[in-house]
This record gives sequence, structure tokens and C-alpha cells, in this order.
Amino acid sequence: MLRNFIKTAAVATSLVAASAVAATAADYTLRATANSNENDEDYDGLIVFKNYVEAASNGAIEVELFIGTQLCSNGAECLQGVADGTIDIFISTSSGASGIFPYVQVLDLPYLMADDRIAEHVLTGDFTRKMREMALEDSGGAIRLMTIGNTGGWRNFANTQRRIAEPADMEGLKIRTVVADLPQELVRALGASPTPIPWPELFTSFQTGVVEGSKNGITDIMGMKFPDAGLQYLTLDGHAYMGAMWWMNNAKFMEMPEDMRRVVVDGFYALQQATFASPKRKSIQAYEDFVAGGGDLYVPTPEQKAAFKEAATPVYDWFQSNVARGDEIFVALTEAVAAAEADVNASRDADLN
Repeated sequence: MLRNFIKTAAVATSLVAASAVAATAADYTLRATANSNENDEDYDGLIVFKNYVEAASNGAIEVELFIGTQLCSNGAECLQGVADGTIDIFISTSSGASGIFPYVQVLDLPYLMADDRIAEHVLTGDFTRKMREMALEDSGGAIRLMTIGNTGGWRNFANTQRRIAEPADMEGLKIRTVVADLPQELVRALGASPTPIPWPELFTSFQTGVVEGSKNGITDIMGMKFPDAGLQYLTLDGHAYMGAMWWMNNAKFMEMPEDMRRVVVDGFYALQQATFASPKRKSIQAYEDFVAGGGDLYVPTPEQKAAFKEAATPVYDWFQSNVARGDEIFVALTEAVAAAEADVNASRDADLN
């Protein structure tokens, strides 16, 4: 009897507490959107961000998530919403933001960052702050870059025709790219033919031979079932880290008191770490499924990787000469990579003994 009374009282108390919390309106509401779905790394990051920020602020900040195209449908439209203040937080790839900030395509330059440790070191440091300063300048103080995470791991070359072990194997292949100039320049530098194709049309384009290859991460390849369309050769050249830029309305951020801004900044750090980890886990099963389905998975030797980088070097000059502020951001990235390599390799050496 007493036990039932205690249980009933406890339930009643929890309901009262929950009602009290629900009745207390948050001081700040952040509307965050991602043009993806709940299986994506972007969603993983947003869930971590929402949980951290709401808890660490004691409910003073509420985060509303809009996954898909409820608030906006593409990078330009969504970033305009961030600038206008109708959207507080938005995640874009470099192609999604390049129309407004062309220099973010620096993340698409091939073979500059060797592996996850180097990329993560670079993106957690001053390079991201440099890009933030540039974006604030070019948006008139409206759009703030909060952090750069990952969405899909690394871009690799995949095709329907043959194993690609060295640049000469790319000769003549029709490779799908986005409309942006930089990826097309890369494909040309390697001897292949760039063919812009909308993402929803890519499966059919593989089937019909309109294109014979693409440059995607393994989770995208398997998620879209591209092997069923004939994509059976995958070379892990890791030519570009698939960076995800998280933008915020700067006025919304700056109107918060410092303690709440600190919570948001720490929330974006937690988000970044989640998006660093998520593709690593998801790619394990994706690679296993690719091979189990008859796919040919090839890892270039260090010498072959160096040959790819050498063949792609004209793209660096093109970027610095043709992209607004490209020379400025290229120097910032290459210096950050050199510093990261020194730090990471020193740590590796110390851990060997």
C-alpha cells in the first residue's frame, strides 16, 4: 500500500516538474535546418548540438530542428535565410556555399590533407577562424561560420569500367561532377571528361552510360545503391575531405550574453566531434557491403598517391588565379596543413617509443 502511494506520488511529482519546465519559455530559440535526412551525419551532429545546448543552458536556449527542405531548398536560399534571420543555423557543403563565398571551395582542392588526423587538426584550429573572418567581411557581418565538420568522409573516384590505380587510368572516363568549376578542373587535370549531372539523375546516368564515374564518399555510394547501376570500381585516393560548414546568423549569436554564447560555441564543438566520428562508423558497413556485392576496392600505394597529387597540381594555380580571395585562403590552408602535419607526426613519433 505504502509502496503504491510512494510510486503514485513520485509520478505526480514528475508530472508537475515536467509541466513547470514546459511552462517556462526559453530565452532564446534557434531554428536549425539541414537539407538532408535523419540517416545523415548532419542530423547526428544536430542531435548532439541540441542536446548539449539545451542541457548546458538549463533550458534558456531551445533548438528547433527542421530536417529536409521545410525552411529552404538549396544553399543559396538557405544562406539568404541565415542572413535575413529567418533561419538561425544552416549546414552547407562547399558547393552549397560557393555561390556566396567562392573561396570555401578550398576544401575541395585535392590531396592537400592526408588523413583524418590532419584534417581534424586543421579544422579545429585557426584556419576555420580565418574563414569565419572572411565570411563575416563578405556578408557585411550577417553570416558567421561556427565550425567545419564532416559529411560523408572522403571523396574517392569510383567508376563502372575499370580499376583506377594511377592517373593514366582516368584517361577518357566520363566523370560526374557538380556544376562548379573546381571539380571540373580537377577531372580534366587527371585526363578524364567532367560531366555535370544533377544528383537525383546520377543512378540512371550510370545505367545508360551518360557518365562512367563519380567522386563520392562510400556512404553516399551505398546509400544511393550505385553498385546496382554498375558502379563496381572504387579507388581510395581520398582526394578531398568532405567538409561541412555550419553557419549561424551573426546578430542572433551576438545578441546572447557571453555565457550563452559560450554554450553555443561548445555545442558546435560537440557537433563537430560527432560529425568527425559518424562517417568513420557508417563507412565500415558500407565498405563491407560494397565488397560483398562484388565491388573492386583499391588502395593506391604511396607512390601512386603522389602521382595523383602531381597530376592535380595545376588545379592549385587555377584556384588561386580564378577564385575571389583564393590566394588568401589557399595560403591559410597550406600553412595550417603544414603545422598540423608537424604536430600530428610529432605525436605519432612520441607514441612509438
